[in-house]
Amino acid sequence: MRAVFPFSAIVGQDDMKRALIVAAVDQSVGGVLVFGDRGTGKSTAVRALAHLLPPMRVVAGCRYNCDPDASRAGCTDDCPASVAGAKIKVAKVPVPVVDLPLGATEDRVVGALDLERALTRGEKAFEAGLLARANRGFLYIDEVNLLEDHLVDLLLDVAASGENVVEREGLSVRHPAKFVLVGSGNPEEGELRPQLLDRFGLSVDVKTPADLPNRIAVVRRRDAFERDPEGFVREWAGEESKLQRKIAAARKRLPEVSVPDAGLERAARLCMALGTDGLRGEITLMRAARAVAAIEGDATVDDGHLRAIAPSVLRHRLRRNPLDDAGSDARVGRAIEEVFAA
Repeated sequence: MRAVFPFSAIVGQDDMKRALIVAAVDQSVGGVLVFGDRGTGKSTAVRALAHLLPPMRVVAGCRYNCDPDASRAGCTDDCPASVAGAKIKVAKVPVPVVDLPLGATEDRVVGALDLERALTRGEKAFEAGLLARANRGFLYIDEVNLLEDHLVDLLLDVAASGENVVEREGLSVRHPAKFVLVGSGNPEEGELRPQLLDRFGLSVDVKTPADLPNRIAVVRRRDAFERDPEGFVREWAGEESKLQRKIAAARKRLPEVSVPDAGLERAARLCMALGTDGLRGEITLMRAARAVAAIEGDATVDDGHLRAIAPSVLRHRLRRNPLDDAGSDARVGRAIEEVFAA
């Protein structure tokens, strides 16, 4: 197996790393959008995250990573758990991180008729696509702002329902497709459609390090990794284990973390001050702050947790204001100071 650059060895980019860890602790927060300069570790961080996550329990032989604790009826008709009276076998597998290439066809994404079985056996069978593989994991799209419109529409439908429905070539298949959507891109190459942008729970901007020590550290670590990948991974194994335990503990602690009424009021006031549409901003901010509290080992969400994650939750939900030429970060920061000073 090819060595992967350790997550804990990434220099700086604290907002990006926090957002990815929050999404890993609580997948209901939604996806993560990472926009920024080329060569700032966006793809490296996403792929490194997968190696931090503990293996997940699945129904052995299920093509959709079915959760054995969720239902005894099986996720689809061809799931082993759907057979009446069958003894369900459980396996542990790595959390999937599936790449969706920009040039992918719709059949490859949603699945299609298995031509080999159709031609050799005369059977109509479903060949699962990328959405099936990504169920209960992560779907990663690099250069997400360049994704073709028909694939964007498809992802919007699946993200809203949590299911992938395929009706073609005499097939009628419905299977679970719940995943954390992670996108990265360069804003100079185009904007994201508002409908898809709204589906990302968190958004972060990453920039090329501007200080000399960090730039030197990035180059030194990358060079060391490329010269001796296995040795570099062993060197960082201790830090990776600590972070892995921290994520596992946060997941376990998450259901016990409470959000007081004062915290909900702060979140609502902040979203009202920024004029965000709908209530998705408040809901996501509450969930993300709860995940931050769980990561930090706290039992209750406080102002510190809300302030830490609010920019990532709200910066991409702002309406354009022609009378305010400040950037989204500045507008969110100003609103945070006004609301939390009250």
